[in-house]
Amino acid sequence: MNNEKGTISVSTENIFPIIKKWLYSEKDIFLRELVSNSSDAISKLKKLADIGEAGIDKDKKFFIKVIVDKKNKTLKILDNGVGMTDEEVKKYINQIAFSGAKDFVEKYKDKTDEGQIIGHFGLGFYSAFMVSEKVQIDTLSYQKGAEAVRWISSTGTEYKMEKSDRDEVGTTITLFIAEDSVEFLEVYKVREVLNKYFSFLQFEVYLEDANEEKEEKEEKEPIPLNDTNPLWLKDPKDCTDEEYKEFYRRAFFDFEEPLFWIHLNMDYPFRLKGILYFPKLKHEFDTMEGQIKLFYNQVFVADNIKEVIPEFLMLLKGTIDCPDLPLNVSRSFLQNDGYVNKISNHITKKVADKLISIFKKEREKYNKYWDDINPFVKFGCIKESKFYDRVKDIIVYKTIKDEYITLKDYLEKNKDKHENKVFYVSDEKQQSQYIKIFKEQDLDAVLMITMIDNHFMQFIEMNEKDVKFQRIDSDISESMKESETDEKTAKEMKESLEKLFRDSLQNEKLKVEVEALKASSVPGMILLAEESRRMHEMTKMFGGMNLGSMYQAEETLVLNSNNDLIKSLMNLKEREDKKDDTKLICQHIYDLAMMSYKQLEPEAMTGFIERSNKILSKLASDLEG
Repeated sequence: MNNEKGTISVSTENIFPIIKKWLYSEKDIFLRELVSNSSDAISKLKKLADIGEAGIDKDKKFFIKVIVDKKNKTLKILDNGVGMTDEEVKKYINQIAFSGAKDFVEKYKDKTDEGQIIGHFGLGFYSAFMVSEKVQIDTLSYQKGAEAVRWISSTGTEYKMEKSDRDEVGTTITLFIAEDSVEFLEVYKVREVLNKYFSFLQFEVYLEDANEEKEEKEEKEPIPLNDTNPLWLKDPKDCTDEEYKEFYRRAFFDFEEPLFWIHLNMDYPFRLKGILYFPKLKHEFDTMEGQIKLFYNQVFVADNIKEVIPEFLMLLKGTIDCPDLPLNVSRSFLQNDGYVNKISNHITKKVADKLISIFKKEREKYNKYWDDINPFVKFGCIKESKFYDRVKDIIVYKTIKDEYITLKDYLEKNKDKHENKVFYVSDEKQQSQYIKIFKEQDLDAVLMITMIDNHFMQFIEMNEKDVKFQRIDSDISESMKESETDEKTAKEMKESLEKLFRDSLQNEKLKVEVEALKASSVPGMILLAEESRRMHEMTKMFGGMNLGSMYQAEETLVLNSNNDLIKSLMNLKEREDKKDDTKLICQHIYDLAMMSYKQLEPEAMTGFIERSNKILSKLASDLEG
């Protein structure tokens, strides 16, 4: 070929400072673009061979090699793909690749958030100038009689073409690394980038250190960095449980076994493959640490792209490969794209179908999984109405009796005791006294103890007619009461005890109720109406706006007229010589009720301890007497 020099026509300001500035936060993208180009070149050659247009050895081993040469400040990307003729270099590098890069920058140069674009594919070859002061291409086409070509440019717009000494079909791109990008002359850094983007590329990727001693190189058997046939490409029926677990460990560096997984395998109406894992939670905050890796033809794009993957699935871990996905577009486009919505809906459906299948076929396993998967299911219901419509009948609730029960079954089981009410526990330790009373009366309540449960209960109440959740300390079920024999006596007792406790506690606003409870061992308990508690918690959420002081939750002290201590109080209150003792007992009953309901404030706790010591001293004195 003849030597040639030229200048590429530029209709915009210098493209490369814009590329460097715009993509500075994701500088390693250049390596992903160049290795992806090498992968495409191999794919093209294989396709040409398949249709008989390229004569290559059927046993030919395809590869991509990245060579780091810190001494000479170069980074090379080699492949044995289709290669290029001099005319193709002019077409694909000087025209198509440059135009693509120019269009890319023109479209996005005013964007301040690099997250505006999904994937960034499309910048291509010219991303090499992000890190290079000079770029050289040496390429030899597969075509018979083709001559090797060298293309060199230091600016990206002025180039030189000449004959190359490359003697194997394929392409080598040599980057003469600029001073501001010398980190890419470190082998560990390049390995990190290659592992990030190409752990599952379809062609073998090798990393070589040009400065390594020759003897050491010869002793080592070259090992590819990647797995060319990731598990998600296989037919699910050909995969073993151990393979799924091993892939999970390798992909997410998590050595805790996943609970179960969903293998996505679809070719029509769009191509979509992947594996979604339900991880076992170490603690509740794990629900915020999911990771869905999005791939494009086995090249990593990004983690947790919520425009493609439903947001609630971000609580899971998994890999999704969708080669039909439009990546060089804005996020707002993806959000409104019907094709992408179909992908998202399909993934949602497959997840729901898997959960339904386990519920119906392996109910015991499903119950065991529930403690780990329930935050995910609840979040999914709140976020995706279609998901809720599919799974609403398999949502289970763990009860204080250690059973797992659906809402429908709970309501049916308790319809004679408290119709359409769902009693729940939000803190098993703090509400243990109430749980004990419930169990003694053969009543049941469900555990709602995760962070999302407050929102989920309100969601269910909006979607399920007449269903109302009430915390176990918000109301007394009729099943817990005994019928009063004398209404007049009951009324007098209430008025008398209310006055006694208000005076003893010096609290004129104290709300007191008297009930004849079947659980005679409990002298008193605190109730807080569900609506009142929810309003109070909501105002606390806006504490920065000082709403908390505008609304105070109204607590009710319920005294048990069947309790011996309360009966004794009715007799003691008339005795002037026992006035101090009566006051002491009233204060103590109130504090004990409060302690079963919530943690005492420091001042109240100090008073309780001092009062306990007084009571013990009196008891000791009486014993001595």
